[in-house]
Amino acid sequence: MSAIRLARGATGRDIVIKFDGCYHGHADTLLVAAGSGVATLGIPGSPGVPAAVARHTLSLPFNDKDAIHKVMDEKGDKIACVIVEPVAGNMGLVPPADGFLETLREVTAKHGAVLIFDEVMTGFRVAYGGAQSLYGIVPDLTCFGKVIGGGLPVGAYGGKKDIMAQIAPQGNVYQAGTLSGNPIAMTAGIATLEQLKKDGVYESLQENSVRLVAGLTRAAQKAGVVAKVGHVGSMLGMFFTDQDVACFDDAKTCDLELFSNFYQGMRQKGIYIAPSQFEALFLSTAHTDEHIDVTVNAAEQVLQNLAK
Repeated sequence: MSAIRLARGATGRDIVIKFDGCYHGHADTLLVAAGSGVATLGIPGSPGVPAAVARHTLSLPFNDKDAIHKVMDEKGDKIACVIVEPVAGNMGLVPPADGFLETLREVTAKHGAVLIFDEVMTGFRVAYGGAQSLYGIVPDLTCFGKVIGGGLPVGAYGGKKDIMAQIAPQGNVYQAGTLSGNPIAMTAGIATLEQLKKDGVYESLQENSVRLVAGLTRAAQKAGVVAKVGHVGSMLGMFFTDQDVACFDDAKTCDLELFSNFYQGMRQKGIYIAPSQFEALFLSTAHTDEHIDVTVNAAEQVLQNLAK
C-alpha cells in the first residue's frame, strides 16, 4: 500500500499494473485478480472495493511479455507502477519465464513508470539479495515482509534515493505506521540477517530443496500420479498436472481436489504443508535431512493411497 502510494506520488499517475494470481496484501487497489487466500476461496475480488478504485488497476497474465508490451505502448504515460512477485508464490510456485523480468524493467524505464518487486516471499528465501540479485534485475522499489523480522510482524520497503526522497517529511507523500520501528521486531530482524550471513546457509537450503523436490517427484512417480514439483531457492511448489505451469490460468487447471486430499493425508501423518495449491512451501534452516526423509516417506504413502 505504501509503496503504491509512493509510486503514484512520485509519478503523478494513477494506474497500477499487477499480474493475475499475484498477491500483494489486501489493500483495495491490489485485490483485483489476486492470489493467495483470494484464489483459494475462489473470490474474484472483494465486496467493499469501489469500482472507482478497481478501475485504476490493470491485471495482466504473469509471464506474458506481449501483454505488458501492448498495455505499456497504449497507456505507458498513465502507468504509475508495475508491481510483481519476481517469483510468484501466491498461485503456487511459478518462476519467471526467460526475459519476463527483463521486459518489465525495460518497459517501465522507457515509460517512466516505477517497477516494484514484491519480495515479501522471495526476500532472503531465494538468496540473501532476494530474487533481484538472483536474476540480476534492479527494481525501483522493493517490498519485504515478516522474514526480515524473524517472523515477527514487520514490513519494509525501500528503493532509489530520488523516489524515497518523496516521503514526508523530506517530501510530501505521507507515511505512517503504529508499529514502525518497533524495537523488538527490529532486534529480531537484525539477528535473523546476521544468521543468514553465515557461511553455507544458502548452500544448505539449496541442497535440501533439491533433495525434497527430488523426493516428492519420486513419490508421485511411484504412485503413478502426474505432478510437477519445482523450487527456486528454499521456495517450493507442487502442482498435480502434466503441463508446465507458467501463469494463474495454468494453475487453475491443475487437480485442486487431489491437492486438497494430499494435504489432508499429509496432515494426518503429522506433516503440515500449505493447505492450498495456491500457496508456496518454504524450507528453513531448521529443517534437517531427517525432516526431509520423513516428509518424502509420508508423501509416498499418501499418494499411493490416493492413487488406488
